[in-house]
Amino acid sequence: MKKGGFDGTGMARRIRRAASLCLAVWLVLAARTRGQQQPATPEHPPDQVARSAGRLIRIPLPITGTVPRIVRSAVQAAAEDLHRQQPDAAGPRPVLVFEFDPGRTEFGQGGEYTDATELADFLLESPELHGIRTVAYVPRSIKGHGVLVAMACEELVMAPDAEFGDAGIDEPPQIDIKQPVRAAYAFVADRRRTIPRAVALGMLDKTLQVHRVETLMSVHFVLEEDLDAFRETHDVQSEAVLIRRGEWGRFTGSEARQLGFAKFLANSRQQLADSLDLPRGALKEDPLLGRPLNARLVVLDDAIDSQVASRIQSMIDEELRSGDVNFLCLRIESSGGPAPDCVSLANFIADLDRSAVRTVAYVPDEARGGATLVALACDHLVMHPEAVLGGDNPYPLNADQTGSVRDSLRLLMASRDRNWSPALAFLDPSVELAKYTHRQSGRQSYFSPQELEEREDADQWQRREIISNADEVLQVTGAEAREMNLAWQVVENFEELKQAYGLQDDPRLVEPDWADYLIDALAHPAVAMFLLVIGGAALYAEIQMPGIGIGGFVASVAFLLFFWSKFLYGTAAWLEVLLFLAGVCFLLLEVFVLPGFGVFGLGGGLMVISSLVLASQTFVLPQTGPQLIELRNSMMMVAGAGLGILAATAVLRRYLPHTPMFNRLMLLPMQSGERENLGRRESVSERDELLGRRGTATTQLTPSGKATIDGTLLDVITDGEVVDCGSPVEVVEVRGNRVVVRPLRPS
Repeated sequence: MKKGGFDGTGMARRIRRAASLCLAVWLVLAARTRGQQQPATPEHPPDQVARSAGRLIRIPLPITGTVPRIVRSAVQAAAEDLHRQQPDAAGPRPVLVFEFDPGRTEFGQGGEYTDATELADFLLESPELHGIRTVAYVPRSIKGHGVLVAMACEELVMAPDAEFGDAGIDEPPQIDIKQPVRAAYAFVADRRRTIPRAVALGMLDKTLQVHRVETLMSVHFVLEEDLDAFRETHDVQSEAVLIRRGEWGRFTGSEARQLGFAKFLANSRQQLADSLDLPRGALKEDPLLGRPLNARLVVLDDAIDSQVASRIQSMIDEELRSGDVNFLCLRIESSGGPAPDCVSLANFIADLDRSAVRTVAYVPDEARGGATLVALACDHLVMHPEAVLGGDNPYPLNADQTGSVRDSLRLLMASRDRNWSPALAFLDPSVELAKYTHRQSGRQSYFSPQELEEREDADQWQRREIISNADEVLQVTGAEAREMNLAWQVVENFEELKQAYGLQDDPRLVEPDWADYLIDALAHPAVAMFLLVIGGAALYAEIQMPGIGIGGFVASVAFLLFFWSKFLYGTAAWLEVLLFLAGVCFLLLEVFVLPGFGVFGLGGGLMVISSLVLASQTFVLPQTGPQLIELRNSMMMVAGAGLGILAATAVLRRYLPHTPMFNRLMLLPMQSGERENLGRRESVSERDELLGRRGTATTQLTPSGKATIDGTLLDVITDGEVVDCGSPVEVVEVRGNRVVVRPLRPS
């Protein structure tokens, strides 16, 4: 170009900049004009606003094997249901949420590219999804080819701290990403435009570097290899490296929201439903996946203690293992029980695989105290309109339990997308529960002041009315529970519940079998005490018999039945068994190896007693009134068993040696004359000349050991006193092979 000539490139850049500036001004003025002309929309209560229908399908990661087939089947059933619920094409589109769950794997890694591509193509091209809004929900960090499936949805929603990326981690290391894989990611990115093409490739291939480029009008994401060409056609204002070469692209939910990849942030399904403007309970996960209902009914009509909780868990486990059960109904008519036992049962129910079985709590009359936690732990709570939830709690919390129960309820209610304040208010009278309304959306919810402070949007909630004061536990009817979003539905009877879930026949009742009845019988205090008496008496008889005989066998069976019943009853574990075995070993050691020394005998006896007491209760130290009563009963049972063993051994010692069957197996006690003759014979032996001799202890005598007497190394024993090695000793008694010495004191 000649000096003073026309600079076409600079002029073109200035023209583009002026045009861009004019366009920006026009867009701002147009938006402001529309805002002035549009009438203000009055606030409507949530139930009066036309809302979309919604469903949720959980996609287990990694995506391998049968996962695509199962998800396709679930999508077809859910899409049919959504179209049936919302047939009006002019209204808001129904929403289908795909929740990506890595389970217990490391971020869901290990998926196959072919399986992920198959599922992504289905989400893009499936005619069943026509007219349905698809949303990928990432509540936990995911990596690998599950990212491709999430990109195939129209929208992405993440938890703020969840990470999304490292898509190429499932490809073999040190091998270039194959062109078909890159083409698949580019194709999905271009179709959905949720994740820009360059960012999608940067998450897949660590050899690429991605730049974030800002122009006057918008933000672009450009591969480094395309950066020069982009600069020629765009007026670049600033640029920065977004994904560095040598690293896979990875973004937290907060970063994805800031970059425009994630449409919303949500920590729970309830927050997700609020963000998508879905009615409460809309994001129901379908555990049936198109399968027919296979239902079971479990009746919980007793106070919930450790034994009841263990029995219910055992019955449910057995049913889920034995058949294709996908619907579990708990009929609850209980006054509750100690909070730790109720929380344990509630956590067990909450931890069931929600994609495999739907749990429904049915309360026809009342569920009080800790029974409310079991009801709220189920997927759905169905109540009679006049049924009572909460109220008088026969098992109040103490100061030591409140903190641990509060922490447990936080996790439990979070897994069920519920607020934790109402659940704790059913147990703790110090919780003040109030009704709040969201200032913008008009949604209603129920919090305590403590839970409200923990919310990020606390300033958006306006307090309306107090539901329960800080001096009484919460009590609501079925109709009130429905209003508070605690109950899913209210029904007049069980027939209406069956109709609500499409149950054609009554669910099969799950009852304790003969093994459960046997365990209950064996764990009864009277039977347990009888087993201990039999075991102790048989052990005494075995000691009196030469060798190992029938006494040892009977004692082993009796103690085995005792601990087996306690173990299955939920009050004993391996600690109690180990304590008992170690205590018995120490007692035998005291009797046969270390006579006259009481540490092992005393310690072994205490270990045996402690193991028997602990095996009869669920705690170590009592903290409540009911636990004190349980401790008293356990100690009375063990004390009664001890007295029974003493009585049984006295009877055995008196009569068993004279019975025709056992007189040849047991050693008869010596008469007084025989004992004197034996003493005289033992006192006259070849070692009588050692009496009065002196020597030196060659080992420590505790109380037995070795000593050198007149140059001869002998096995000796003291009268119970410990003698150090090298100390002078004197023989004071000789009885057969038994040489008794005493230490010499310096004069």
